[in-house]
Amino acid sequence: SKVAFHEVLTVPAGGRAELRLRLRRADAAGPAFGRGFDEVLAARRADADAFYRDVVGPDADEEVLRIQRQAYAGLIWSRQFYWYDVRTWLHADPTQPPPAPSRRRGRNSDFQHLYNRNVISMPDTWEYPWYAAWDLAFHMIPYARIDEHFAKQQLLLLLREWYMAPNGQIPAYEFAFHDVNPPVHAWACWRVYKMTGARGGRDVTFLQRAFHKLLLNFTWWVNQKDLHGKHVFGGGFLGLDNIGVFDRSQPLPTGGHLEQADGTAWMAFYCGTMLSIALELANHDAAYEDVASKFFEHFVAITHAMNTLGGTGLWDERDGFYYDQIHVDGDGDGARDTAEAQRLRVRSLVGLLPLCAVEVLPMAGVRALPGFDKRMRWFLANEKELAGHVDVRGDGERQMALLAIPSRARLERVLRYLLDENEFLSPYGIRSLSRAHRDKPFVLRHGGEEYRVDYTPAESTTAMFGGNSNWRGPIWFPTNYLLIEALERYGNFYGDELTVECPTGSGRRCTLQQVADELKRRLTRLFRRGPDGLPPFAGGDRRFADDPHWRDLVWFHEFFDGDTGRGCGASHQTGWTALVTRCFG
Repeated sequence: SKVAFHEVLTVPAGGRAELRLRLRRADAAGPAFGRGFDEVLAARRADADAFYRDVVGPDADEEVLRIQRQAYAGLIWSRQFYWYDVRTWLHADPTQPPPAPSRRRGRNSDFQHLYNRNVISMPDTWEYPWYAAWDLAFHMIPYARIDEHFAKQQLLLLLREWYMAPNGQIPAYEFAFHDVNPPVHAWACWRVYKMTGARGGRDVTFLQRAFHKLLLNFTWWVNQKDLHGKHVFGGGFLGLDNIGVFDRSQPLPTGGHLEQADGTAWMAFYCGTMLSIALELANHDAAYEDVASKFFEHFVAITHAMNTLGGTGLWDERDGFYYDQIHVDGDGDGARDTAEAQRLRVRSLVGLLPLCAVEVLPMAGVRALPGFDKRMRWFLANEKELAGHVDVRGDGERQMALLAIPSRARLERVLRYLLDENEFLSPYGIRSLSRAHRDKPFVLRHGGEEYRVDYTPAESTTAMFGGNSNWRGPIWFPTNYLLIEALERYGNFYGDELTVECPTGSGRRCTLQQVADELKRRLTRLFRRGPDGLPPFAGGDRRFADDPHWRDLVWFHEFFDGDTGRGCGASHQTGWTALVTRCFG
């Protein structure tokens, strides 16, 4: 970082210039360049070839290897040194003129404990050269295949006391550490734990270290975002930028508060993940059985509220979908009369995310934990209304319990939308907003103002969140990946017993595992060459088909056009788009 080169070259059209650099001791013997240089370079290239072939697998074809190798390389390239001492920044450089006193009360002044001085995985080294907590969590899933030590270190880093606030909040990102990102950190820790070791040989210490700090974060969420203690959550922004009718990080123009289907789903998802972690740790230390019981009962309480509070919770029986709900002038007692509450009938990821809150518990494993087993059996026997949200089936060693927000009937109804090509199902994955809103935009009028949500499959057409991000139609990898994982868990539980039309109306019946596989196939299609030689992400740019210097390059965009698959947003945000490496084979 202390050295830079300045070399002026004139390269004629069609010409070539090559720079050779070598860092070595000043007293090293022999020529710096020549045959030895070429041999070392060739050996390192062979090492890289062997490494990626081992990671991707020997059976992968050259196209799959090329795509995955560039995705992994992009992740590595996006590591950057990040130094931000909030207290020093607020007080400014003592050698410079003093700033206005208001600076000390400005941005991030509520995170003065924060002192970041680490190499961190960034979303993008050019457009987003700072860390974002929920982006980083997704980065670590593919990272676990190429550098498991770094993946674990990064996840623990954001939980350390010089990052996490004393109240348990994880810093969101540089321009507003106090913002609220979806709580996916526990899920990432749990997945990395399972990916990086065989059963019986996993890094329990890593999981324990993460779990203890995640308890603080979970409690922060409950205390801050369950406004009336009814297990229905707000949350505000939640990372999905402009997906809502309003900017959910700001006070509502209607007054009152917003009961968020995605906010509540995220907390059920968080709760279920913490339950699974606690049960795993209880296999090594019985003290974790008590906290496992807490998360089991809390998950069921959230599920109950999501489906029944005030009658139907955030579920709409007429449409067969989950919606956000504005609650105005109520006293927060759970009433849902028409004078108080209004459903925001926008079919978006907000109503799909409840599907992600699902865990499958092998009952043989439960019975091996006597404390947890006893409490679970008491709960199911005595809390009849709540116990209806737990589905237990099978016998003996194959008996399983399903914890999920939607019942089987509601799951099937939501899947009709998800797998409808006129709604969410794109040739390239799941859209963030139903295509039905292209012809029927959602419109809300209040106080002389009109608020609307239109299907916008590519770049945003509104200025909300700067206009450079759009969750009103495009395909985003992180939410697609979570939906795929959820479908696999449902498939594990229901097996061949439950099949759905995929696509809706096609007459083709598929198990939920087959549906998950189909979604993976559609996502990978974004980067595979089509019949015209072009991958869809290229958006018609023939260089990616015809130019020998471009045709093998893969760009991992921030998000993708919900109709054409064209890459949008940051063009090199490998970050969470590297999740495509988990979708092959």
